[in-house]
Amino acid sequence: MAPSALGDIYPIPARHYSKATIQASVLHGARDLRLETRTISDPAPHELQIAIKATGVCGSDVSYYNKFRNGDLQAVAPLSLGHESAGVVVAVGEAVTGFQIGERVALEVGVPCDNCRSCQRGRYNLCPGMRFRSSAKSVPHFQGTLQERINHPAKWCHKIPSHVSMDSAALLEPLSVAIHATRRASIEQGDTAIVYGAGTVGLLVAAMAKMSGATTVMIADIDSGRVDYAIRQGFATKGYVVVPRKHINETAGKLSAAKELASEMVEIACANEPDFEGADVTFDCTGKEVCMQAGLYATRPGGKLIMVGMGTPIQMLPISVSHLKEVDIIGIFRYANTYPVGIKILSSGVLPSLDNMVTHRFKGLAAAKEAFELASKTADKDGKLVLKVIVEG
Repeated sequence: MAPSALGDIYPIPARHYSKATIQASVLHGARDLRLETRTISDPAPHELQIAIKATGVCGSDVSYYNKFRNGDLQAVAPLSLGHESAGVVVAVGEAVTGFQIGERVALEVGVPCDNCRSCQRGRYNLCPGMRFRSSAKSVPHFQGTLQERINHPAKWCHKIPSHVSMDSAALLEPLSVAIHATRRASIEQGDTAIVYGAGTVGLLVAAMAKMSGATTVMIADIDSGRVDYAIRQGFATKGYVVVPRKHINETAGKLSAAKELASEMVEIACANEPDFEGADVTFDCTGKEVCMQAGLYATRPGGKLIMVGMGTPIQMLPISVSHLKEVDIIGIFRYANTYPVGIKILSSGVLPSLDNMVTHRFKGLAAAKEAFELASKTADKDGKLVLKVIVEG
């Protein structure tokens, strides 16, 4: 066994492996981002070597950047961030078929074991041995894509059509989250959907809910610019700007505020509906406790509440609301079997432009720190909306 340049362990066949040097953006601690030189081997037999051309900055990356952790996952070694990525094939492993140098690919960056119960049942996102780039969950950490080149299993590289931009191809990763969430929601024609959170994932969930048959899709956020963008660009049909309430400590006050928020949203979302019982499906893309609470109140009897965002690890929920209304609470963790359909959807042009979602681009790995600083905000120094930040290779 011999270590690859990414810090992962791969079996090395009895053949010569050459080494080359690359630049990588490496996080050593909270806000301690460094540009370093690493070595990279030729790709292993079943790998491709990809020159990374576009990487989107995700909220989880920002969390690692600011705190060297994401939720319960604490980084314990230097970590390259980045997992929303696309690039160009520059080398092909000797056992790989169907790929050629120069082809453009989107990277599915989670690599499961392919042998466990979850993998065998097609739910490989739940694989206990999953290695996911830029996540601290596996040790040694599976290094992210903010590197000039990486070796990646060919099985998890997806060719992209020539008319699809690298930026849009990189956003296939959050689009996959949205596809998985709306599949689990089983949306029916004519449904009403409410989406909490108008960041990248929330926007794409709203768009996929519309495409899946929901005729009313309301999106809510505390940032009016994001809500306006969602309506103007056709991601949602209705918008709601949440006015932050004063901090409330006691449980009764929190639930009362959540119920009030839900009531206001339902009144707008379900206007002119004869039964006026609430949303058929509600998506929380924030991970915030108040949104989950309001989501339960805003969902009609027999409806579904989909947990997309991962935020507050332990939450206090009025679970009796789920009991009394038979509201199904459904968890979402990343995605599985989504990239092929995502590429078809993206290629068809049925969604609002993903390229337009990219509000800021930074050229080169040396600019990664500036990209992370901006991605933490909702507006830049000129007051322009910040949605998706891309680091270009």
